[in-house]
Amino acid sequence: MWEKEIEVAKEAALKAGRIVKETFQNGFSIQKKGSIDLLTDADLNAEKKICEVLTRAFPSDLILTEEAGSLGGGSERLWIVDPLDGTTNFAHGLQFVSVSIALKVGKEYVLGIVYNPFLEELFEARRGKGSFLNGRSIRVTDTKHLQEALLVTGFPYYVRERPERVLRVFEGMVLRAQGVRRLGSAAIDLCYVAMGRFDGFWEEGLKPWDTAGGLVILEEAGGKVTDYWGNPFDPFSDTLVASNGFIHGELLGAIRSSVGGN
Repeated sequence: MWEKEIEVAKEAALKAGRIVKETFQNGFSIQKKGSIDLLTDADLNAEKKICEVLTRAFPSDLILTEEAGSLGGGSERLWIVDPLDGTTNFAHGLQFVSVSIALKVGKEYVLGIVYNPFLEELFEARRGKGSFLNGRSIRVTDTKHLQEALLVTGFPYYVRERPERVLRVFEGMVLRAQGVRRLGSAAIDLCYVAMGRFDGFWEEGLKPWDTAGGLVILEEAGGKVTDYWGNPFDPFSDTLVASNGFIHGELLGAIRSSVGGN
């Protein structure tokens, strides 16, 4: 199931990734959406290409994108698109970015694509079919304890205005885990947990286009995703905890001990 959809999503991601690379090589302008929230030509042009590919194949589907908002309507099928996750990295010449595309049908997220055009890493998953990196099956780690785990995180755009919870949780994880990294693309963070480069990931203040694609990929690789309080995760949630499953309880416990109850 979803064979046509996954092929169209891959086509869109690869074409958008080509635009991202070419824009990086040829030069680009930078705008500010907020004090630390950036927008470049690559975001806009890649998003336009993705929407063209999806609309041509599925003209009645709704598309939710980071920059343009909602396009189309009247369908229970929703494409969720981030044309360039990691814009700040891109703007500073750090080639750690991704294109993320997901499809939600009714209440279920049924497929995800995450593509880093610079590393040429294409992650993909369909519900019930497993997760893959460049065509090879991937799985989460079997790390059992938080003190042996390598974690990844990010900081929300509102960190300067509301730093307290963000920094308390960060401190708690640094003191408990083997190590913590911060890479700058939530979509890739989820995929790296899915393939075992990380054992867990947490972050708050994310948007659905940051997490929808990676959510399917991680769950199909055997991982677990909830909010900070252990409730089922939805990309429209404000908080996210993702793991290999084995350390999930310890991650939630670390958060609770840092910030208290719900």
